Amino acid sequence: MPNDAMPADTSIALPRDRWHPLEIAFWLLPLASYFLFPGYLVLASQVMIAGLFAMSLDLILGYAGIVSLGHAAFFGLGAYTAGLLSVHGWGEPISGMLAGAAVAAAFGFAVSFLVVRGQDLTRLMVTLGIGLMLYEAANKAAFLTGGVDGLSGMNVGKLFGAFEFDLEGRVAFWYSFGVLFLLFVLMRRVVRSPFGLSLRGILEGGRRMPAIGANVSWRLTCVYTLGAAIAGVAGALLAQVTQFVGLDSLGFPRSAELVIMLVLGGTGRLYGALLGAAIFMVAQNFVANLNPAYWQFWLGLLLVIIVLFARGGVLGGLESLRDRTRGVAASKRSLG
Repeated sequence: MPNDAMPADTSIALPRDRWHPLEIAFWLLPLASYFLFPGYLVLASQVMIAGLFAMSLDLILGYAGIVSLGHAAFFGLGAYTAGLLSVHGWGEPISGMLAGAAVAAAFGFAVSFLVVRGQDLTRLMVTLGIGLMLYEAANKAAFLTGGVDGLSGMNVGKLFGAFEFDLEGRVAFWYSFGVLFLLFVLMRRVVRSPFGLSLRGILEGGRRMPAIGANVSWRLTCVYTLGAAIAGVAGALLAQVTQFVGLDSLGFPRSAELVIMLVLGGTGRLYGALLGAAIFMVAQNFVANLNPAYWQFWLGLLLVIIVLFARGGVLGGLESLRDRTRGVAASKRSLG
């Protein structure tokens, strides 16, 4: 058969897993902040935990299109699991964190069959209802959770049996950074895998995916369970570094803040979740210190500005600016 009669290669190459220099620079920023801002290590730890939590929602919303207003349910489950283990004598951090992830994943898997079967509005209502029921259950079980007073009396052990959590937040910083980076690498690999590409296909044309043999429901169940597990890790981390679990960890405001973080940074981009969490947490801390009574007004104004002038969040706006700049440069070259 002549060469020109050979069938064309229709295979699609997977995204390259090579790290871009900008990615490396991004991950050097937290390390630099440890030395440049030693008085803000506690805030830095909470920013990284919020970033991990935001990535867990981005995994199911930005890549699979599962909208949720009750994602804090998994965060709270992870926090209460690690907290209760610590209160009852099991304060080893790593195993407590893994236990929080396991409980959140099990609950996420159990409710996923209710969530993935509906469409956007149905999913919103189901996830919101699940979150509210879990919140009220924790409130009623005050003998176990502490109710509105929160779960106190935690005694978190030394990390790896050698590093004790200190008031300055040094151990908490490295603990949070290590967990965040490892799980980011995992999620980055997931979204660039064939499974991740199939999620993109479901997001852009879910009704067509069964025609190529893709089990849509099962893929959505898997990613929803994974997102729940990562949210559980974030909750367990916050409980361990603060050594306190409040009822607000299960509340609707935490889920709403999570959506705001994604809107600020941009959905469908893991780095967007991290950037949005950093912007939200730093802005909240800064504005609350300037004006404790009206800080929500300024955060709301920031959100409106981002939505109006940077569609797709900060990263989406930067990408549009980059494309526009390249287009102008290409036009000048063609005219020249």
